[in-house]
Amino acid sequence: MAHTTKQKPRYHIAVFLAPAVIVYTAVMIYPLFNTLRLALFTEIDQQRVWVGLQNFRTLFGDAIWSDQFWNALGNNAWFFLIHMLVQNPIGVALAAILSSPRLRFSAFYRTAIFIPTILSFVIVGFAWKLILSPIWGIAPDMLDAIGLKFLYAPWLGKEEYALTTLSLVSVWQYVGIPMMLIYAALLSIPDEILEAGECDGITGMSAFFKIKLPLILPSIGIISILTFVANFNAFDLIYAAQGALAGPDFSTDILGTFMYRTFFGFQLQLGDPHMGSAIASAMFGVILIGVCIYLFGIQRRLRSYQF
Repeated sequence: MAHTTKQKPRYHIAVFLAPAVIVYTAVMIYPLFNTLRLALFTEIDQQRVWVGLQNFRTLFGDAIWSDQFWNALGNNAWFFLIHMLVQNPIGVALAAILSSPRLRFSAFYRTAIFIPTILSFVIVGFAWKLILSPIWGIAPDMLDAIGLKFLYAPWLGKEEYALTTLSLVSVWQYVGIPMMLIYAALLSIPDEILEAGECDGITGMSAFFKIKLPLILPSIGIISILTFVANFNAFDLIYAAQGALAGPDFSTDILGTFMYRTFFGFQLQLGDPHMGSAIASAMFGVILIGVCIYLFGIQRRLRSYQF
């Protein structure tokens, strides 16, 4: 008769996980729930008063607040769209080129493209503000040197160009991330699959589009959702280049800068932590909806391409 031995509880797993769980809870979980809690209160005569969803009614129902919110959300959507249509395709193209075994100095190119990613956003924001300045910037002279000065405009000073310009600056800084992730995905494709394609006459660009691209679609999906989350949490570059007022005339205002001005106050605007928390909660809701659409709608379809 076989004796079943009782498996001992593995307490060491909890011991090893505890530090990470404690730190994550302290810096992520607690601030998140505390922000949601603050959004349900307001301050009257220096006393915190429960108002339920009133702050959200003000945010979406009051004309002044709702206009600012929808302007910031629309700008955020455009900021994200530029990254999706420019950054990620360029990242895929660069990864495909750099993964070619016939390319010389590929390690140098990878490093050079990735270096802006590790630069401080303050340095990047101020550097590009100086480069594009019509007074002391080098952009007008560079365009003049190649006979294209007529294309120059004060891009950061015009409402119709400012947000797109900053989006492209952000693309320049962070294109190295999708490039490296896709590069790693391309290197993980088994050689047997590529050799089988060569036997069928599928080589070069045809091999990339017919074999490699379908196999890296899950990685592209992950990069897309990471881009979505990062862009709707964006704040630093806009603040460094245009300030908290996100000029000109709030044309570069995104949810991050809108929340910052409301929560902490800026110039003559007094800070309101409760309305700021309502905006932060709305940001969390937008990001949560986007992530859920990806996880339950898109990711299931992409799994069929995995090998």
